[in-house]
Amino acid sequence: MAKLSTASITYRIFPVQPSAHRYQVRLTIAVPSAEGQIVGLPAWIPGSYMVRNFARHIDRIHASSLGRSIVLTKLDKDRWRAAACLGALQLDYEVYACDLSVRGAHLDEQHGFFNGCTVFLYVEGQENQPCAVEICRPEGLGYQYWRVMTSLREKSAKRYGFGWYEAENYDELIDHPVEMGNFICEKFVVCHVTHEIAITGSVPKLDMLRLTRDLAKICATHIQLFEPKNRKAPVDRYVFLVTAVGEGYGGLEHRASTALLCARADLPVQGQIDACAGYRRFLGLCSHEYFHTWHVKRIKPAVFAPYDLHRENYTHLLWLFEGFTSYYDDLALLRSGVMTLTDYLDVLGKNITQVMRAPGRFKQTLAESSFDAWIKYYSPNENTPNATVSYYSKGALLALALDLSIRQASQGRKSLDDVMRLLWQEYGRTFYQGDAQGLEEEHVIALFNRATKLDLAPWLARAVHSTQDLPLTELLQHAGFSVRADYASTMPSLGAQWHEGTLSLTYVYDGESAQQAGLSAGDTLVAIDGLRVQPRQVDILLGRYRAGDMIDVHVFRRDELRLFRVKLASAPASRYTITPASGKHQSIGAWPAAISA
Repeated sequence: MAKLSTASITYRIFPVQPSAHRYQVRLTIAVPSAEGQIVGLPAWIPGSYMVRNFARHIDRIHASSLGRSIVLTKLDKDRWRAAACLGALQLDYEVYACDLSVRGAHLDEQHGFFNGCTVFLYVEGQENQPCAVEICRPEGLGYQYWRVMTSLREKSAKRYGFGWYEAENYDELIDHPVEMGNFICEKFVVCHVTHEIAITGSVPKLDMLRLTRDLAKICATHIQLFEPKNRKAPVDRYVFLVTAVGEGYGGLEHRASTALLCARADLPVQGQIDACAGYRRFLGLCSHEYFHTWHVKRIKPAVFAPYDLHRENYTHLLWLFEGFTSYYDDLALLRSGVMTLTDYLDVLGKNITQVMRAPGRFKQTLAESSFDAWIKYYSPNENTPNATVSYYSKGALLALALDLSIRQASQGRKSLDDVMRLLWQEYGRTFYQGDAQGLEEEHVIALFNRATKLDLAPWLARAVHSTQDLPLTELLQHAGFSVRADYASTMPSLGAQWHEGTLSLTYVYDGESAQQAGLSAGDTLVAIDGLRVQPRQVDILLGRYRAGDMIDVHVFRRDELRLFRVKLASAPASRYTITPASGKHQSIGAWPAAISA
């Protein structure tokens, strides 16, 4: 990429009070609008489909020009208009940063982290202008060894150093999160591209060698999927930004990096031979976000090209973008050799169990789930399992079912991999090279058909726009695997979930025993048939009964003691187990191990 000209929009971000979680930001606009410049902060962050109103964290804001104060008028929840001025416009503001998540901004004495959309005001009408930002070190001896890790391009700053960085435009500026502090980091090279991982937080005896070796295999697998001939990644450098905490999990994709939050216990330890489930889950998270480098960051729904960061951007296609990514994240672990087939089938079985346990799958289609993400997915409540289906979980199962269906119908000549490669070739390769074309919803079926030489319209209509269960059992059997529904002995079901410590009912499932008897989420279990219910012993009490038995259940509803007569039912499947069918041999190139069809 050519060297940028002098930026007409510059930012300076200074961690002014780490202990008080405050960044001080200065925005300088060389040529503000003659009619009065409007500035604003995004209402949401791409990849997390919920309006979060980041502007609420701006504590103070002041405008000036040529040393004189300028009137600043707030227009709505996240925009301001500065009065017309003759010279450059300068805005100084403070941002409260105490959101320890992958979506926001955080600052304390141990580290600093921010996503650009939480701290950098956009300049309305000049979003395509080059930007430069000076990232400053906090004052004080305690911060003299802090470093900076970001995929943002250095202007005059040295690698890992404080100083000036640059971006081609505002969209690029906010697509490179920044970590600062005393993190540990390591490099590894995949397909001639330098990858780096920075870990913030104490992780005793961390096995960084194993971690980078496994990540390298996963990254190579994704690159080979999209570019099997030239094995070329779409970035010159990629950065994993990891924050390790006691308990936590989350990831957010960016065009050349990802922000990750994990439990430190999920990271590998020196001398550990077998990979624990937590480590496999962390690798799956890394795989998921890295896959987004192609699918979501470059292959996008048309409504995301470009994003409208001031309001919701509705699409029915999150099952394709998030669901397919959720399918390929664990599949890449298997294909790369960092996960065994047994472990992969175990994870797949858990996902099937999760989807099949939720009655909401009979009420909401995948297209509806995608469209309603803004108001439902990120705001779950006690009715969520009864009313919704996850475009992540069921979307991943749809991808599996579609992959198996394509392989079966084409006799192994085509697979879902062919669909992903055609999506990449037509919508992703040149996205950041002046050809920002997004995928229109009405073009999806035609592209799938061209990639596979099949008519997939009827299949996709049922899978995406109806609430029918996917034919996974039959498809897996044809691929050489058996599916078994396991039941938890003969213990009956109350038809509810509860918090083990507080005994408060968290979910009461539609049409099942608890709901039919009148129990409600939020009720606190007190006694069953006159015997006090102890934390973590509900199953022991229920184990004395059989399906069809009637029991008296005392609960507190708010501060009132209530009695309900409950007829217990047979327990639903506790989990689904998938195993290779005896006597069936998986040929080379067959699902799930093959990298390409």
